[in-house]
Amino acid sequence: MPSAAAPCPREPTTRVRRSARALGAVAGLLSAVAGAGVSEALAAVLHGVTSPLLAVGNRAVDLTPRPVKEWAVETLGSHDKPALVAGVLVTVAVVTAVAGAVGARRPRLALAVFVGLGAAGAAAAVTDRSATAGPLLRLLPALSLLLVAATVLHVLLARLRRDAPPGRLPGDDLPAGFDRRGFLRAALAAGAVAAAGGAVREVYGGSAAAGERAGVRLPVPATAAPAVPAGARLAVPGISPYLTPNRDFYRVDTALKVPDVPIDGYRLRIHGMVDHELELGYQDLLDRRLLERRITLTCVSNPVGGEYVGNASWLGVPVRDLLREAGVRPGADAVRSTSADDMTIGTPLHALDDPDRDALLAIGMNGVPLPLKHGFPVRMVVPGLYGFVSATKWLVDLEVTRFADFRAYWTTRGYAAEAPIKTASRIDVPRSFARVPAGGEVPVAGVAWAQDRGIESVQVRVDGGPWQRAELGTADNADTWRQWQWRWRPTAGNHTLEVRATDATGHTQTARRAPIAPDGSTGWDSVNVTAV
Repeated sequence: MPSAAAPCPREPTTRVRRSARALGAVAGLLSAVAGAGVSEALAAVLHGVTSPLLAVGNRAVDLTPRPVKEWAVETLGSHDKPALVAGVLVTVAVVTAVAGAVGARRPRLALAVFVGLGAAGAAAAVTDRSATAGPLLRLLPALSLLLVAATVLHVLLARLRRDAPPGRLPGDDLPAGFDRRGFLRAALAAGAVAAAGGAVREVYGGSAAAGERAGVRLPVPATAAPAVPAGARLAVPGISPYLTPNRDFYRVDTALKVPDVPIDGYRLRIHGMVDHELELGYQDLLDRRLLERRITLTCVSNPVGGEYVGNASWLGVPVRDLLREAGVRPGADAVRSTSADDMTIGTPLHALDDPDRDALLAIGMNGVPLPLKHGFPVRMVVPGLYGFVSATKWLVDLEVTRFADFRAYWTTRGYAAEAPIKTASRIDVPRSFARVPAGGEVPVAGVAWAQDRGIESVQVRVDGGPWQRAELGTADNADTWRQWQWRWRPTAGNHTLEVRATDATGHTQTARRAPIAPDGSTGWDSVNVTAV
């Protein structure tokens, strides 16, 4: 009588099966990396083409619901774009690795997953709003990605399935004659393809605009901005500088990659409801009457107390000069502006041709040509309007029209068609949760803004008590923010500081909290500190 069989350890078999799946996952991931490297290289070489990965990211930006966008901007700040790109890359990596692991047993299923990803990338590339090339050229990077990735996947998975034991499904475990060195050589070859693609991208994927910008010499403006008034800058450590350095100026837009807009061949078209269409090159703008103006810009995404606001000196052509030359026809009430990456913005016509409001087509920022990320070669700067209805970067087209005849990018997403900047103020120092000396003199300071109206007064209060008038920096002009400070001698304990501003029309900030959509947040900024 046969004795009872002792349990046979299954660990070795399990281990080799896991090894097969793990190597399948490596094969899937390497295949995707090799395909992506080639596609990125092609996108860098071909003009006006977006890589599939970036095109998918752009589609994600366009399709993301407004509440998610607002959360990302408020939570991640300037890191929202890298976070989105990282999310796309991680998702693709996980999907392709899982597909490869499954492909160790079912290669056709893995290939189907890769074809689906390639089709999604191709669809995104063909419809990408930032691409300017024809449909066939747009498809080339996506097709190369699919072809290279599928080929590498087939080669690597075939190595895993070669000489599978009889009676066993290929991919159940590593075959007895598995050529580890052959698999490694194939994997290294796939890595070399990816590295070569990355090298080509680095060599040819640079910005032509960056090189041209380095050679730009800004003309002397016909009307220079007056010197910053004495007393406009308050000597308070930690307060926002009166003029925001270019490197620190906020950036909020939908471009995952800064558009490359060379000045060689640049054309700005002005058309629509006008008597004479205009087409201007970059040099044409440099040769026109230029104004230098200090103007504070604010993003509608700025929450109460947020950092999406900055003050700079701008050099540019008055928009009203161009509109006057084109001859605006009766009935027009808006200008639809378009960027090089096909972002559209609608601006009220009255804000652009107002003789008392210096709306500019800016070519310079704080004494240098526009930085690439802030709109080089040309952007719009309109005092008193939130950026989503005025501050078009990488500007290539101005169409005089009517609000009734179009909807811009953000108005299709629930934001207002017209959005004057609301009176606001912010506490820069002390920061929330700071510890300050009890009984000593503590500076409370920050900035306040009400573009095209100006700030009349700023008040601070402690723990809901009476409002105290703050000292204001000397006013520069109605379009710039004003620094303010108040000297406080706190008692020991926890305290809440609040600030509010009143503009030159007599309007005082409301305490009512409102979200950033559809036309800007409201409420008083506050900080909590501890005096010890």
